[in-house]
Amino acid sequence: MSEMTAIMPDAAIDDEMIERMKQKVGLQLRIDHSINNEEATRIAVTKFAGGIGDVNPLWTDREYAATTTYGGPVAPPSFVIGCFSGMQFGWPGLGAFHCATQMDLLRPVYWGDKVTATCRYDGFTGPQRSTFAGQMVTDRFTNEYTNQNGEKIAEVRWQVMNYERTKARSARSTRATPEIPHPWTIEEVERVEAQVLSEQPRGAAPLLWEDVEIGDEIASLTKGPIGLTDEVAFIAGGGTPVPRLKAHAASLTDYQAHPAWTYRDPETSASEPIYAVHYNKSAARAMGVTYQYDVGFQRQCWQLQLLTHWMGNDGWIKSVSAQYRGFVYLGDVVTLGGEVVDKAVDPDGEHILELRTFAKNQRGIDVMPGTAIVALPSRSSLQNPVTRRRR
Repeated sequence: MSEMTAIMPDAAIDDEMIERMKQKVGLQLRIDHSINNEEATRIAVTKFAGGIGDVNPLWTDREYAATTTYGGPVAPPSFVIGCFSGMQFGWPGLGAFHCATQMDLLRPVYWGDKVTATCRYDGFTGPQRSTFAGQMVTDRFTNEYTNQNGEKIAEVRWQVMNYERTKARSARSTRATPEIPHPWTIEEVERVEAQVLSEQPRGAAPLLWEDVEIGDEIASLTKGPIGLTDEVAFIAGGGTPVPRLKAHAASLTDYQAHPAWTYRDPETSASEPIYAVHYNKSAARAMGVTYQYDVGFQRQCWQLQLLTHWMGNDGWIKSVSAQYRGFVYLGDVVTLGGEVVDKAVDPDGEHILELRTFAKNQRGIDVMPGTAIVALPSRSSLQNPVTRRRR
């Protein structure tokens, strides 16, 4: 067999493409092919929690959860991402990276809840010049999630950078990059894994608003070294965008209808989804990236887990925002943390903290700067944040 190279469709941003996308602004998108969970069954929640590496028994242990303020098991606040996260839309022939997210979290998802998602295309900014890939445009989307009672659970606003792949591949050959994957010693890896195992969720012991001061640090959360199975576990837990993973005739039927969803792997000759950039080296390089890398929404789940770990079962995350800067490659270690930057009683009467968060890799680069607002129980309030929202 002759040697093959992984090739993905290439295009340049032009006036026709821009005008075509302007006509789509405001559309409610068809997302059925990208929905991965629509009911918070015990197995669905357990798989999702495992896929983001969250060991909090509040999500997975019915008996334990019944003793908490929730009164029963709930899903991690990021579970809606495992129902529907994102999709490939428009800009055929361009590469794409999810680059930022803002989330408002309104209600818990209990085991047995049914989740309905919608996605609206809010338009784009650009085109503008990029040192990475010539020209780029940035899409904006809004996802809304409701439960079986018609109650809004969450809103997610997310942005995607679309770029000219050919120029990205050319630029990759001239960029100075660190050694990837990172050359860890076994002693270093064992220290990282010991740190990971030491970082347990706060759980039932409430973190009170009065006991937190401006400048206090958030307890750390460590991920890594990121492995192939970490990415597969996230996908299996529901973290897959378009197309939903399929095999054989089921996948080939989709790829015939949507050629932009696929590429041919040069080693196996198999048709693979473009999502394989997260676990397949040839796919990543065809996208213009040196090595396999994590998922933007996966990183978002880590930020939310950082907060639930730190504040315990009686706190509530009201909102978060994050930017995804650079790549988290397989083999990297990411340490998440942050600090309290303000505290107040908000217009809802809740005792809140404003936080600044980070996610630094072993090279000291903050790959996910972010912010958050969390509500905590207070000695002066009869209701804690969970009591106000529980069913």
